[in-house]
Amino acid sequence: MAIAVETTFHGVSLTTYDDLLRRLEFRRGGDSEPGCLFHYTVPTDDGFRGVDVWESAEAFDRFVGGRLAPVLEHLGIDRPEVTMAEVHNYLIAPPDRRDPS
Repeated sequence: MAIAVETTFHGVSLTTYDDLLRRLEFRRGGDSEPGCLFHYTVPTDDGFRGVDVWESAEAFDRFVGGRLAPVLEHLGIDRPEVTMAEVHNYLIAPPDRRDPS
């Protein structure tokens, strides 16, 4: 079952978020982690929030334990505040209607 995951990072800049992406070998507008259906990030008053839809809680847990946690530790970033909810529905644009930029 798909799940929505919000990760709120307090006291972490968007510049550090960009470094985190680079270290995870992601790029803006590029592919996400296997099992992550989509991801976006917004600034907050004291950091940033990532919002994802994952195929399952297990897929999210594999990413956190296998790839994300070691990079967070290396960068000295505390684990984020995480909230999860079951997804009733989500929509995505078909490939031929996505913005190429």
